[in-house]
Amino acid sequence: MDEKNGNAAKTHKVLLANRRNGAFSGVVDVLSFDVAEILLETELGMLLIKGHDLHVNRLSLEKGEIDIEGRIDSLAYSDVKSAGKQAESLFGRLFK
Repeated sequence: MDEKNGNAAKTHKVLLANRRNGAFSGVVDVLSFDVAEILLETELGMLLIKGHDLHVNRLSLEKGEIDIEGRIDSLAYSDVKSAGKQAESLFGRLFK
């Protein structure tokens, strides 16, 4: 990683097994979730997870980890760094 740009401490990992189980680290916040979409703020930007029958099995914001299960159809990243209502309304308009 490039330490000059301040990315040395930022880590984000995705482990996806059989499109049914996902383990994510580097999670800062969960902005929204339902059975079709989960919107996460990660250390490296926003992550939108789309699928069917999605469930959050484990969430630890202290550790920055989340485990989900269900049929995962897509993972989409964005460099939008805004959090809270601004990010939620922006993604709500883009992905609805």
